[in-house]
Amino acid sequence: MPDRPPPGGAQDDREPAESAHPKGTGPRRAGIAAWLEEHPPPGPFRPEFWRSPLRGPWLTSVLGLVLLFGIPIVAITGLISYAAYDPRLPGNETTPERGLLGFYLFDWPTHPVWLYRVTQGVHVILGLTLVAVLLAKLWSVIPKLFTWPPARSLAEAVERASLLLLVGGAVFEFATGILNIQLFYVFPFSFYPAHLYGAWIFLGAFAVHVAFKLPKMVRSLRSRSIRGELRTGLEGTRPEPPDPDGLVPPRPAEPTISRRGMLALVGGASLALLGLSVGQTMDGPLRRTALLAPHGRDYGPGPNDFQVNKAATAMGIDPADTGQDWRLELAGPHPVRLDRAELLAMPLHTYALPIACVEGWSTEQTWTGVRLADLARLAGAVPGTVDVFVESLERGGAFGQASLSAGQVADPRSLLALRVNGADLSLDHGFPARIMVPNAPGVHNTKWVRKLSFHPTAS
Repeated sequence: MPDRPPPGGAQDDREPAESAHPKGTGPRRAGIAAWLEEHPPPGPFRPEFWRSPLRGPWLTSVLGLVLLFGIPIVAITGLISYAAYDPRLPGNETTPERGLLGFYLFDWPTHPVWLYRVTQGVHVILGLTLVAVLLAKLWSVIPKLFTWPPARSLAEAVERASLLLLVGGAVFEFATGILNIQLFYVFPFSFYPAHLYGAWIFLGAFAVHVAFKLPKMVRSLRSRSIRGELRTGLEGTRPEPPDPDGLVPPRPAEPTISRRGMLALVGGASLALLGLSVGQTMDGPLRRTALLAPHGRDYGPGPNDFQVNKAATAMGIDPADTGQDWRLELAGPHPVRLDRAELLAMPLHTYALPIACVEGWSTEQTWTGVRLADLARLAGAVPGTVDVFVESLERGGAFGQASLSAGQVADPRSLLALRVNGADLSLDHGFPARIMVPNAPGVHNTKWVRKLSFHPTAS
């Protein structure tokens, strides 16, 4: 049978084939797409630009598998940290436009006392550890970002858009998170809402990507033996078979490193990041290994020799305001003003409590002070039925005030701390008085307290 009918017959009675399609569609559109595909821009838009023989579905899937388990843990612990800020309480809201994104918020507990220390430590340390894996994964798929033409169909355009959201979201979240760890705010927006909104955008793209790519990832992982690859040196390294996604280069160069070497490099870098940062979440000798600990090692004297997050001078604290004229105001049904000597004359309690910060560092110290519940009673309030709004002497910074929930006020371990490790607080650690609440984020353990306002809880 011929490939096309001979002249004459029924075919002669028809309109020319091209007239069956509206202008700008059909063969003409296909012709434009074909022309674009045959004439890509120079450089990375041309497949032969990418030469590494290591790129391919298997290596990408191995790196993706690590991220598939690691990123959800980082995301969940980050969202838990947001809940720990109790943004529903007055003064704690840093994301007023969160809307439905706050659907999961709950009353943050005061026990176990180590919970926030663990969740935030995992969030920061695991996030740092995954940086090397993330960069390797982006390197393995970078040819996909330069696919030409950008889209051949609507479905492909949607896929490319989700890929941009995935990559852009990952870079944004990791970059802003690392900058926040160092309190290096070079971006022209507030970290907290941007990081929260960016996280949800990234997680949406991540979920879509996993849903579409998981079957392909499983097939790719089964295509090669991880044990076999770990036994294969440079001389045995060969490119993977061509794949429809274009990860395997059409003209691969000679390998300069094996897949085993590549995985060892990524794994070694991850372990190095872990080793240089995990010590900041521990007390004892390992803390000296935390060379990546945030904002240096600015410690206090003697019993106050532990991490200082925000120094008094940086927060605009005038030492004169913390001297003999300092008074603590208690606002409630029966307002009271107390000096430090009167506070020290009240029943004092001592507890070993950790303090943990959003930057990932934490430490456990022994705190002595007056229970918040006793101060609430002194102001005529009933513990368990009132929240407290805490105000600081701070003249700068975003957390010069914070609200604590009724449960936090009522917990017998919640203190207005006056001493630490048997000594008076240093100025940098909050002298003359600071909040110390079990399992609360570090910024809610307000330093240089000047006023406590007790009011009926809204919940």
